[in-house]
Amino acid sequence: MNRILVVGPHPDDETLGCGGTLLRHAAEGDEIHWLIMTTITREAGFSGERIQSRGGEIEWVSEAYGFSTTHQAPFVTARLDTYPKSDLVAEVSQCIANVEPDTIYLPYRNDVHSDHAAVFDAVASCTKSFRYPYIRRVRAYETLSETEFSIRKDDSGFQPNLWVNISDFLDRKIEIMRFYEGDMGEFPFPRSELNIRALATLRGATAGVEAAEGFMNLIERVL
Repeated sequence: MNRILVVGPHPDDETLGCGGTLLRHAAEGDEIHWLIMTTITREAGFSGERIQSRGGEIEWVSEAYGFSTTHQAPFVTARLDTYPKSDLVAEVSQCIANVEPDTIYLPYRNDVHSDHAAVFDAVASCTKSFRYPYIRRVRAYETLSETEFSIRKDDSGFQPNLWVNISDFLDRKIEIMRFYEGDMGEFPFPRSELNIRALATLRGATAGVEAAEGFMNLIERVL
């Protein structure tokens, strides 16, 4: 049995980036943990009703995947770049120490959303083998509406070197994604069912399967 930690800047990133893979991990009997790096607050302009409904979404999604634990950091959404990096690293480090995962999924470093870059950097600081010897694999996922819009000149783009067959899990991934209030829309909105299926088909074509998710395999250690 593997012990998985998926780190998402916001609720929905875990599903967009690796929802099918998480469902496959669950079907194979792996233990899965979820770390959400942001929260919404009244001070940030969210209503009490929305805060309550977001809590319900997180609870429902956790149950849908069968997550063993769900951790939510206290950092305000869309403001991660305003916090000291040491605070983010401390939050991630504590979660990793509690979970002791062998596999970590995290967002792509050059996504256009600043929260994604901040999360990548914080998690990357917590993958040193001499401090976290149980970590064997670190994989970056792509997030529709964030990864494909990167325009950094020093970025060669998301280049997967690992593909996971999610042909049996794509429909369920989309069902879970639809539970997030207002997160999906009709094409050409990036987070549409058409685009989710199109990306899965593209990654699947590369791997010779009907549907897949692609990852950049950043660390692969042999123990």
